[in-house]
Amino acid sequence: QRRGDLPAGSATVPIFEGSRVFMVEIQALTVPAKGAMTRVFSDKVDSARVSRVAAVLEKRIGLRFSDQDIYINVAGGIRLREPAIDLALALALYSARTDIPAHKNEAFIGELSLAGEIRPVRRLRPLLKTAQSLGFTKLYVPSAAGDGDDLERDMQGVSRVENLAETIKQVFASANA
Repeated sequence: QRRGDLPAGSATVPIFEGSRVFMVEIQALTVPAKGAMTRVFSDKVDSARVSRVAAVLEKRIGLRFSDQDIYINVAGGIRLREPAIDLALALALYSARTDIPAHKNEAFIGELSLAGEIRPVRRLRPLLKTAQSLGFTKLYVPSAAGDGDDLERDMQGVSRVENLAETIKQVFASANA
């Protein structure tokens, strides 16, 4: 329901809340740390998860977070626990740190390994169907289907990604050009 472009630091992910699928926006803000210790402020996403995703971005992409305080918010106030949010969280952090916004009608689904690989998630098909029915035209999903999800390889608007570096190149290619 946002008018205009997404601000830097935002990424959208479909999640299950009970048996229903909701689209949620993860918002990230990074600022230089005021002291010697950096901090993560997040009450809707586990701060250990945020730190882990930031560490993967730092190691695998070379984007420095070790001198930044990180603030994470979830629009609508839903507490996010699913591993499927990792990719959206990583894109929100990348966007916040580089000040380059993602595109409005994109959504990101996938668990992130420490090696920067995008891992399969459970019940992918209903997540995709809900995102597409709500007007999301570009969906980034793990290249390997999980939990018996045999999605058509040519499903319109779905981009299968294997790792975080590849995903960042695809998402931010037009902004970096």
